[in-house]
Amino acid sequence: MIFRELALAIWVSLKTSGLAALIASAVAVPAALFLAGRDFRGKRLVLLINQTWMAAPTVVIGLLFYSLLSRSGPFGGLGLLYTQAAMTVGQVFLILPLIIGFSYTALRQVDKRARLTALTLGASRRQAGWIVLREAKYALLIAVLAGFARAISEVGIAMMLGGNIRNATRNITTSIALETAKGEFRNGVVLGAVLLVITLGINLLVHTGLRGKDKD
Repeated sequence: MIFRELALAIWVSLKTSGLAALIASAVAVPAALFLAGRDFRGKRLVLLINQTWMAAPTVVIGLLFYSLLSRSGPFGGLGLLYTQAAMTVGQVFLILPLIIGFSYTALRQVDKRARLTALTLGASRRQAGWIVLREAKYALLIAVLAGFARAISEVGIAMMLGGNIRNATRNITTSIALETAKGEFRNGVVLGAVLLVITLGINLLVHTGLRGKDKD
């Protein structure tokens, strides 16, 4: 694998997975804040569904969105199949329940008196919510980074929705699968090492966040 293809595969992984993490976080964190701050009928069912969704295999989600985005599917006219956009959409739905679950756990650990005190002092519900989020900011960062790590390391969705198209949708994990199938184990090892470096970087960020939390 030439350097340009390697660099492009890395860029595709970072771009699609990073965007998926941002979109999923924008939905997941407010959803987790709502679930953590309110008790309502059916809440246990919602949490159970979310936990089940967290364990869904990537190929199942890939198959679901393949059926939706294929020409015979309801969204086939959008022409998204075998594009980076399709990969991002699939990864959003892959990591959304993960970020919701981790964020919910983090927010539930925040002292309930923080929100009640803010409301008592005249803060609005939105302002009180921001205070709770600030109290759990490091744990929420870990949730987002965990979602990104899950997205960048999966292969099923990237293969089924992206199609592993050279210089277009081929990313790190699909490149590893291809190079290994071709018998080019050295290229696969190089790509695997790159993926490990990225994962190590994520762990360092999480570690830095935890150290900052301890200092606070």
